[in-house]
Amino acid sequence: MTKNKTALVCGAGGFIGSHLAIRLKKEGFWVRGVDLKYPEFAPTVADDFVIGDLRDQIVVQNILDRPFDEVYQLAADMGGAGYIFTGEHDADVMHNSAQINLNMAYYGVKAGIKKIFYSSSACIYPEYNQMDPDNPKCSEDSAYPAAPDSEYGWEKLFSEHLYSSYHRNYGLDVNIARFHNIFGPEGTWTDGREKAPAAMCRKVAETPDNGEIEMWGDGKQTRSFLYIDECLDGMRRLMDSDFTGPVNIGSEEMVTINQLAEMAMDIAGKKLTIKHIPGPLGVRGRNSDNNLIEDKLGWKPSKPLKEGMVKTYKWIEQQVKDANK
Repeated sequence: MTKNKTALVCGAGGFIGSHLAIRLKKEGFWVRGVDLKYPEFAPTVADDFVIGDLRDQIVVQNILDRPFDEVYQLAADMGGAGYIFTGEHDADVMHNSAQINLNMAYYGVKAGIKKIFYSSSACIYPEYNQMDPDNPKCSEDSAYPAAPDSEYGWEKLFSEHLYSSYHRNYGLDVNIARFHNIFGPEGTWTDGREKAPAAMCRKVAETPDNGEIEMWGDGKQTRSFLYIDECLDGMRRLMDSDFTGPVNIGSEEMVTINQLAEMAMDIAGKKLTIKHIPGPLGVRGRNSDNNLIEDKLGWKPSKPLKEGMVKTYKWIEQQVKDANK
């Protein structure tokens, strides 16, 4: 057990942040969480939870009132394809997330924090390497020449450079991970910010047997999805190392979105038809390349996608039932 270590989780009201706080508490950390909102689906376990806007320099100075042993910077303006790829939120996404990261790096150094984790994203990878759904290239060294498919990806890439610069110039101890589609219970499952696993589970749960669900695109676009517990394992392994990154944290089990929907149907025991409609899609193919993280940290996911989907479907099915009461 880690005794008396302190951790700050930025974005602790969000999906990954709320689960991370639970993990850190189990490991014996004193945890402060900060976010615009409390976790949506369960009470926070943080010892101290600050409702605050990390774009505000005063808020950031106030929460960094001690040299935390570990800081996790997960806060960002983000969502699923329905939020990121419409183009309607680009200015807010870039401004809000960049402002948060500029504040955290600058005031983190001033506060003397020991170590900071930055959650980047697979969205930084060039669109030109992800046109073939069967053979996407997402190794860490393939990030340049840069050509992310969204402004969300461009901001993540900028902030990777920001934290790396503070590492070089000010000795800020950083660990940078590029997340690949993290999913699980107690995540957003409606309102357009949900990711594909939650969206498919919700649509299947809401639709009677032999009914029809809608899907953006032809469903042949590919992705990999990493269950939240596996993500936390990778994060903690990275933070316990002296490897700066950036490094992928994701699964190499690639599926089409059609297969993802069929998996949700199979779990539910339903036979549904899929109606393919126009909608925001992102790249044609994306899959985590785990060669670097296996080499540097000896880590890789240990569970199949379906195991996480079963847990996620059961949770979302209950949310749907509760919403319809």
